[in-house]
Amino acid sequence: MSHNSKRSPFLVTMLCFGMAFLYIPMFMLVFYSFNYSKIVPVWGGFSTRWYTTLFESEEVWEAVILSLKIASISACFATILGTLAGIALVRFGRFRGHTLFSGMITAPLVMPEVITGLSLLLLFIALGDVFGWPEKRGFSTITIAHITFSMAFVAVIIQSRLAGMTQDLEEAAQDLGAKPLRVLIDITLPLLMPGMMAGWLLAFTLSLDDLIIASFVSGPGAVTLPMLIYSRVRVGLHPDINALGTIIIVVVAIGVLLAGWIMLRQQKQRKLEETLSGN
Repeated sequence: MSHNSKRSPFLVTMLCFGMAFLYIPMFMLVFYSFNYSKIVPVWGGFSTRWYTTLFESEEVWEAVILSLKIASISACFATILGTLAGIALVRFGRFRGHTLFSGMITAPLVMPEVITGLSLLLLFIALGDVFGWPEKRGFSTITIAHITFSMAFVAVIIQSRLAGMTQDLEEAAQDLGAKPLRVLIDITLPLLMPGMMAGWLLAFTLSLDDLIIASFVSGPGAVTLPMLIYSRVRVGLHPDINALGTIIIVVVAIGVLLAGWIMLRQQKQRKLEETLSGN
């Protein structure tokens, strides 16, 4: 047996400990979501009553729909703006203000969310005093705030994608007379599509998961799903929240399995094409 194939007992133990630390709480949440008792830690028998209560709650459905709308819109705009920013930083060379622009793009990645939320709150208050918009904080302000910080993540993904791409096809198209806009639409963007999809999914997830920034820029009547969960949990454990958490875990697991199946299928297709081309 080679040295690389040996498994260190310490590493295996730490791996098992880490996996248990991550997933045992999730299993406990799923288990107690089927608890009949109103007192979460006390087992009162198997029941699905809290799932029925959850689906009958208009407050929960309103929060879910609002969160999905905000996440979808902010992910689309963040992907567009982040893609343009990434292309500008990589393809436009060292233009004047490149360092400043790069720093401004990456700043939200390291900025504490409390500072980001507070600064955006002050911005919206100032805009309301000067221009009369926004009249109240809610859907629009949360969406703009999510676009602001998630755009940076998309830009970083696009930058890394462009850094690993050669410009042979783009240069060949330009030599054949294609204008820069046509090269961008027909060649660059299709090559960037996997990175753009990854950026969109990341922006969507970040928006759907955000609590701190949304708490600063939201107003009465605009309660996202994380805000609703936090408001209920802070006053005590509720069994219906366990049911909601279980549904989220199942949806995420299905998404991960579906993405893994698609990637595995694409990998097999590429190997098959390489085998056929080799023959």
